[in-house]
Parts: sequence; C-alpha cells; structure tokens
Amino acid sequence: MTPLAEWLKPPRTLLLILFLLTLVSVTALAWFGWKVLDQERMVEAQRVQERLEQTADRIAATLRGSIAETGERLGASIAAPPEGGLLLAFDGNSIHAAPPRRLLYYPSPSSEPEARAAIFAEGEALEFGQPQPHKALESYRRLADSADPAIRAGALLRIARVLRKAGNVSESQAAYNRLAGIGGSNVAGAPAELVARHAIAELSGDPADAENLRSGLLQARWHLSRGQFEFYWAEAARLARRSDPPPADKVALAEASAWAWQQHKQESGARRAETVWIGEQPFFLLWRGASVLVMPPAALLQPVFAVEPFLCAAIDAEGRLLAGSESATRKSDGQHTAVRPAAETRLPWTVYVAGAADFGSAGLLARQRFLLLGIAVMVLFLIFGTYFIARAIRREAEVARMQSDFVAAVSHEFRSPLTSMRQLSEILAFGRVPSEQRRQVYYETLVRETSRLQRLVEALLNFGRMEAGARLYHFEELDAATLVERVVSEFEPQVAGQGRRIELHGSPAACPIEADPEAISVALRNLVDNAIKYSPDRPTVWVEWGREDRYVAIRVRDEGPGITASEQKRIFRKFVRGSAAAAANVKGSGVGLAMVRHIVAAHGGAIRVASEPGQGSTFTMLLPDAGQA
Repeated sequence: MTPLAEWLKPPRTLLLILFLLTLVSVTALAWFGWKVLDQERMVEAQRVQERLEQTADRIAATLRGSIAETGERLGASIAAPPEGGLLLAFDGNSIHAAPPRRLLYYPSPSSEPEARAAIFAEGEALEFGQPQPHKALESYRRLADSADPAIRAGALLRIARVLRKAGNVSESQAAYNRLAGIGGSNVAGAPAELVARHAIAELSGDPADAENLRSGLLQARWHLSRGQFEFYWAEAARLARRSDPPPADKVALAEASAWAWQQHKQESGARRAETVWIGEQPFFLLWRGASVLVMPPAALLQPVFAVEPFLCAAIDAEGRLLAGSESATRKSDGQHTAVRPAAETRLPWTVYVAGAADFGSAGLLARQRFLLLGIAVMVLFLIFGTYFIARAIRREAEVARMQSDFVAAVSHEFRSPLTSMRQLSEILAFGRVPSEQRRQVYYETLVRETSRLQRLVEALLNFGRMEAGARLYHFEELDAATLVERVVSEFEPQVAGQGRRIELHGSPAACPIEADPEAISVALRNLVDNAIKYSPDRPTVWVEWGREDRYVAIRVRDEGPGITASEQKRIFRKFVRGSAAAAANVKGSGVGLAMVRHIVAAHGGAIRVASEPGQGSTFTMLLPDAGQA
C-alpha cells in the first residue's frame, strides 16, 4: 500500500483537523511575516525619504553656492566662464564673447575697420564710368601697396574683381589669396578673409574650397551678423553641393546671445538669473552689470545631479525639464521624491530628487527575486508559447494558401494541353479535317501537347520523389559545355519562332562535373525556361559557364523584371512564386526553382540568385569541379 493510500485511510476527521490546523498555522505565520515585512518596509521608506530630503537640501545649497561664485567672478571681470558656458561683455554697441569662436554670428556689428569708399573713387570711375579697366587696375594696385590693411584689402578686392571680369581667372585667384591673408579688416561690410574665400570657392569650383569656407563658418572664425552668416552658409552649401543646416546647438547659442543683447539694451546693469528657451533648447543666463553668462542649464546642473543612487531633475516655472532624469518628476508607486520649489531655494528652477528604496533584508530580497523570476519565467513561457503557436498557425495557413495556389496553377497548366487535345481529337474523330496537310498539323500538335502534358506530370512526380527523398541519382563525369549546348538546343525552335536567341559564353578549357545527366539537365532546363518566360519582350537570354574557385558555375541571365531582395530566398521554397510572375501573368506551378535547389544540393553544390527590380536576374548553379576532386 502506498503512503498516500495509507494517509487516506480513516480516521479522515483527524486528517481534516490536522489540515485545518496546518492551514491556520500557515496563514498566521504568513500574516505575521507580512506584517513584519510591512513594518520593515515602512521604516526603510522613512529612512529613504530622510536621505532624499538631505540630498535635496545639499543639492540646492551647492547650486546656490555655484551660482553665487560664478556671479562674483563675473562681477570681477574674470574672463574665464565655466566649462560649457559663454561669457558676453557688452560695451556700447559692441559685444565681446569669451572664449572666442563660439558664436556663429553676433547681434552687434563688427568693429573691424573698413576703408572709406572715397579712397577708391578714382579707380571705380575708371572701372565703371569710362570704362578703362587697365587704368583702374593701376589705380587699385597703387592702393594695394598701402600700409593700412583696410585700404589694401579694399584695393585687392577691386583688383580681383576687375581681373575676374576680364576673364583672367588665375591672377584673380592670386589677388583673392592675398586678400585672404589680410586679417582684422572688412571689405564690402564683411570680413576680408571670408569674402576672399567665398570668391576663391566660386572661381575654382572645387568642393574642397567650399568645405574650407564651410569649416571656417562652423569654427566661427569671423564676426558676422545673422544675415551674413545665413548668406555665406547658403553659398557654402551650394558650392559644396550639400543641403544640411548648421548645427542646431550652435545656432541656438547665437540666438540666446542675441536675446541677451536685446535684454541688455532694455535693462542694462541688472543683476538676475533666468532661464530662456530658444526653440527646443534651454539656456541659463546670469547677469552681472554689463556681463552675462550664457550656458545650457545641464552644464551647471548635471555635475551636481550626479549623486548615486538618486535621480535628480530641474524644471522651469512652466514645468519643462532643464536637466536630469524626467522620471524623477513623476509620482509612481514605490518611488519617493523630495521637491525644493524655486521660491524656497531662491534658484531659477524647481529641484526634484527621487530614488527607489532598498526594502527589507537579504531574505526578503531573495524571495522577491524568486517571485519575480517565477513570474518572468511564466511570462516568457506565455510569450514564447504564443509566439510559436501563432507562428505555427501562420505557417499552416500559408502552406494551405500556397497549396491552393499550386492546385489552381497546376489545374490551369493541365487544362491548356487537355483542351487542345480534346478539340483536335474531336475534329479528327468526326472527320472535320479539310485536308491531309491540316490533318498532319493536328497530329503534330497532339504529339506536342501530349509531350507537354507528360513533362508536367514527370516534373510533379520528380518533385514528389525529391521531397520524399526517394529520388536516386546516377552520377557520371560530364562536360559542362556539352551539357549546356544540349539543353539549350532543345529551346532553339521555340525561341527562333519568337525571333529571339540564346547566347552561349563559356570557358575554352574543359569544365568537368560529376553529375546525374538527367537531373542536372532538368535543373538547367527550368532555369532557361524561366529566363525565356520572364523576359518575353527581350530578344536575348544568356547562358554562361566556367570555373569559380572549386566549383563549375553555370549561369542563366535574363533582362526580365527582376526579383526583390525580400523574395530572393523565398522563391526557392515549394509552391512560392514571385510577385513578378503575378504582375506579368506568367503561368507556372511554383515547384521549378524548388526542384532546382533539391537537385543542386544533392550534387553537393549551391544555387545563387543576383537580381534587382527592373535589371533582370542571374541564376548561378555551383557544382563541384570534378577536375579538382
């Protein structure tokens, strides 16, 4: 008697009482354990909240100290902004930025000198009024020797212009190169070097010159207005044949500086800290007199927020995230958050500090992990089970559909020869033949349709034997060239009647293969037949052969509609036909390429396809080279 049967023997009442006592005990222990765990969870949650409050106070104090220290440095005119920041100093109608070459363009005009137009009046009168370009050149060249770089720059610009109009490109480029070497001067309202580099890029047509111009604009080498930058950026993009916009962060920094310039003109001397948004990017502005620090809030906040294991965030008055983790601002179950409003911290932002507490002891954590693992395993089983069931159902539905299509296609393939045979048989049986010559034509047609029907039946039977693994192959050494020529000769009457041809190209050297003559002929015949069917409007189909590494490659190439990349693997599966077949209404059973794959694989080779839509297809049979065996 088994132990279970022994336990189930009377007295059953005692067993029931024992079961109830055990159930009550287990329930009581579970309730007590739950209460203990809940108490520990509450204590741990309180500790975590205290740590969060302390961390929030420390972060707020650190930020206040950092802003105050930075403000003192600005007030003391220390031109060394924090990392990631840009210091702007306003002086009348000019603006100075530190570190230099950070602004793509400036809100104030350039202070670099430019020669007065009156200095060049004589040359311009000879250039445009007379016109006498040679005398104008002499006048400009005298001015080009001036000790004043602004006058030299203006003269070189006009020399290059006259030479350019005269068609003297090389001397014009030389003048522009000299102009590019003059720094600290403006011509035509723009930096002389920039004007020269733009002209050089236009004259040379070399994308490298345009890229140099573009690089200089990105490196902020020149003091430009917004309009000047946009013009020269568009020119550089046109000459470099590119269309990408300038970096959004650099454009935003320039726009933030322009906004600060407008605010300075309205409230000069103010002491304040604020956050402004330029597009989708925020900037922190710290004002001290005629100086303002512009920097992304993340550059100031992120180092302070790097407090493990807490999540920190700062938001502005409108609730937009400036820096840190957005999840820190969300209230969720099990997450504790400490908030320091802007009014309490005297900062321009509201600070959030959040963190997930570590509840319970190691035993609790182990049980929680075990529970999560069990749930995860069940979820994974459910997901994978659903996935495989859905996949099996889909495959079964797809096979059913393909089999239905196959039956319809084969029925149509059988119907055509059977219909012809029946009609011709009736004509012959009822003596409706008008002449002996026509009778002979009918007999020949019957033979041809019978052969066609026989080939269809044999193809299906061969494919069935291959699928069942019952097809026997008789290998012998063959010459690839002889095989190709024999198979192609079978199609000659057909293609000749259509005004088409099959071109053969092969290696002059012998290409022996170890193959079953009948099977490999069937495979090649399928490929050639497909090439003819799928390129009815093209006059030529190509068949090539030759050695390729350790294989003999036999290629069949056409100029048909091609095969999409997504279909190139599927077409070798049984009953699958490509979208090109449906689009061109090409008849077939969908087993030809599957049969080719079976045959080639049985010979130890591989079948490959290279095709692009609208570019035709190339099918390659790779068969082991018997000469290297």
